Amino acid sequence: MDENKLRLTSSEIGTLWGEYVNGTMTDVVNRYMISIIEDEAIKAIFKDAIKTFGKQKQQIVAFMENEGFPIPIGFNDSDLFKGKPRLFTDIFCLNYLHIMALHGLLGHSTALGVSVRKDLRDFYDSCDNDAKKMYHKTIELLLEKGNFQRDPLFYPAKNPEYVTGKDFTDGFFGKGRKLAATEIISISFNLKKSIMAKTLSIAFSQVAQTKEVRKFLTDTEKTSDGQIKSFSKIMQADNLPVPKSWETEVTTSTDSPFSDKLMLYHIGFLFQAAQNYHGAGLASAMRTDLVTAYESTILKNLIVTKKWFNIMVQNKWLEQPPLAPNRKEIAKEV
Repeated sequence: MDENKLRLTSSEIGTLWGEYVNGTMTDVVNRYMISIIEDEAIKAIFKDAIKTFGKQKQQIVAFMENEGFPIPIGFNDSDLFKGKPRLFTDIFCLNYLHIMALHGLLGHSTALGVSVRKDLRDFYDSCDNDAKKMYHKTIELLLEKGNFQRDPLFYPAKNPEYVTGKDFTDGFFGKGRKLAATEIISISFNLKKSIMAKTLSIAFSQVAQTKEVRKFLTDTEKTSDGQIKSFSKIMQADNLPVPKSWETEVTTSTDSPFSDKLMLYHIGFLFQAAQNYHGAGLASAMRTDLVTAYESTILKNLIVTKKWFNIMVQNKWLEQPPLAPNRKEIAKEV
């Protein structure tokens, strides 16, 4: 059997749809950033990112058209207001590209995991390789410029040990034991994501054109700040450093380079994606204070995404993904 002649499954179509919508959103932001970046080394990486997505976009379109599915609207030139003043510093732009490359790595891996057709698996393999290259490039340049903050360092114990008591689950609210290296993974990762969400919320709230969107963005800035403080407190209690904030990398411009639709969608995307990372953190947490922090964060994010959904729908900005056939409605038409 020719695998490439198999019809794409619902999961395969769903990943292509998501890759297109999220990819076009990031591409619009990247095209704005490259227009304001002065550092030639950073600009070169953005040129690669824009070129890479252009290639991927053509392949996604071909896959969907061959299956007879309409191409999503996504985001395009109508969401980018050219010639607007600088909203971000060059270093923030590089950090942004690094974080979005991380999102790409995780997204492509998930898409590959539900793909069966060989041509689609090959496509996601190439997307994954592209994301890996971008991940390496952004880290190397951030290190070169002295702007990459590594996770805390631990000192080795003399021998491996077993957990010997139930108090292992106590955090600084109980008898206390220090954070485990396995717990630091998610804490540090989630802190960096929350810092990105807070910084973008600040920037977007400055330039949003409608009161409703501006109010939502100021609320998400406060929500992100609360999450940063919650996890920073846990890290600092063990005398561990936390990632630095990026608020000072946002200028005072109030002239928007993006549509409200794009900015609102972008923040919603970050909060929805964060639920996966917070869930992973909850699964790896072995201290009661960490479990409480993750549960609280997940609940607050659900409240944010509900508000986001309502605003997106009211403004007719939320594009509908492909749906399963409604058999009851079809039966009525017969």
